[in-house]
Amino acid sequence: MKKLAILSIVFLSLISCKEKKSDSETVTTEEVSEEIVPQKTYAEISIAQDGEWVDGSRGHKEYNASTSFKNVDSLHVPKEHTDHSWFIRYEGPGWENSQVGYRLYLDWRNAIDIFGKKADSIVLPYVGQDGFDSYHEPSPWGQDILKAGNSMGIGGYGRVVADSVVHFQTVKNTLATIENSEGSSSVNISYEGWKSGDDSIDLKAKLTIFPNDRFTKAELSPSKEITGICTGIVDHGVTIHKKEGEKWAYVATYGQQTLASPPDNLGMALFYKLDEVAEQKKGDYEHLVIFKPTTGTITYYFLAAWEQELNGIKTEDAFLTDLNLKLQSLNNTNSIN
Repeated sequence: MKKLAILSIVFLSLISCKEKKSDSETVTTEEVSEEIVPQKTYAEISIAQDGEWVDGSRGHKEYNASTSFKNVDSLHVPKEHTDHSWFIRYEGPGWENSQVGYRLYLDWRNAIDIFGKKADSIVLPYVGQDGFDSYHEPSPWGQDILKAGNSMGIGGYGRVVADSVVHFQTVKNTLATIENSEGSSSVNISYEGWKSGDDSIDLKAKLTIFPNDRFTKAELSPSKEITGICTGIVDHGVTIHKKEGEKWAYVATYGQQTLASPPDNLGMALFYKLDEVAEQKKGDYEHLVIFKPTTGTITYYFLAAWEQELNGIKTEDAFLTDLNLKLQSLNNTNSIN
């Protein structure tokens, strides 16, 4: 496919700043001059093919004997799919720019994870191709750096019911679609019949990344006003920072909280609009932001800054300086993109 061919060229250039290419990797201007448009953002969802659903060792169905993965623009999630069912490459959709990558577990967990990047090129098409969970190991492009556990990860969403976060254990139908354009990349997810507590609603989520900076813009649109819709940042026991502005606020953590070996510094932050939020508090597994009931669109931003990122943020002071500039922009313009 032309798209993957282009991405392959980009990926080869990923290490080329530091290593010489062989002659076989050389590409002439004539070969690509009409096709190459540098990709600044990218989103994808990739599924296994040519296999079959069988009873698995974990007590649920697994997708067995697949031959390869293929990217799709949209996916109605099969009823059989759950965590560790080996059907979706790296377990859900992913999105990235030159600085950071994210993925969402497209199953009952519905948490968002972080791909820390040590390369400034598009890498997601190669993640998990050389072994389903190989992204847990260090590689030239980077690695999965966040342990979400029972939390929503960073910027994931759920609902607080009786002081506990309900994830997406019961959903009638889930549809995920991908958008890639010159100025941004988005993952759109439509949940039909999400049941939590005594309520059942439809929920639309849009997660968008832009060419510059580390943040994702999250937009949630519920079909019904219910209490407790929330987001959060996993609590790994490191320093927490909070700050309120005139219209927006943030909650953030910084410290040694990665899956790198040894663990190194990672900053995570959530920006939220004060008039959309009922409460910010500590939950069982995360620092929670709980939204007011609405049928309007809830907008928030989340970001991750890893110290191994190329030309990245290396200290807690630099991280807070960056957050405060973003908070100022939000208070002034309601946007940081």
